[in-house]
Amino acid sequence: MKRKKRSKEVVTDIKYVHEVRVRFNDCDPLSIVWHGIYITYFEEGREAFGRTHGISYLHVKDNNYVTPIVNSNCDHKLPLKYGDIATVETIYVDSPAAKMIFRYKVFNQNKELVCVGETTQVFLDMEGNMSLSIPEFFLNWKRKVGLL
Repeated sequence: MKRKKRSKEVVTDIKYVHEVRVRFNDCDPLSIVWHGIYITYFEEGREAFGRTHGISYLHVKDNNYVTPIVNSNCDHKLPLKYGDIATVETIYVDSPAAKMIFRYKVFNQNKELVCVGETTQVFLDMEGNMSLSIPEFFLNWKRKVGLL
């Protein structure tokens, strides 16, 4: 079954590529990366994206918001093993809603696709209230990177 494409979301060319070395503690007893670690690799890619493009977790926090993940998915294609160097490609998906969506592609050192995934984050103020409108600082970021 194919997933319907969300009508108002647009994959942008705003992306960042980040390398991750597979650590011993990322692996199961067979030296294969445990499936749950890929979400950590997504986070590393997302943090590197944020630092590079001016929308880091600290920037969000400085503007009195946090952005918890409310949805994540990961489709595995090939395994990574201890000692491999993976490349995480993080792509921002633009949405008119008050949320941040990122898509990920993870490749092994042979440039083979290892997994794909997506995360969705919402904006909460420091009291834990969800913002139904896009915060001003995020609108400013979208303007800065040419999305508005």
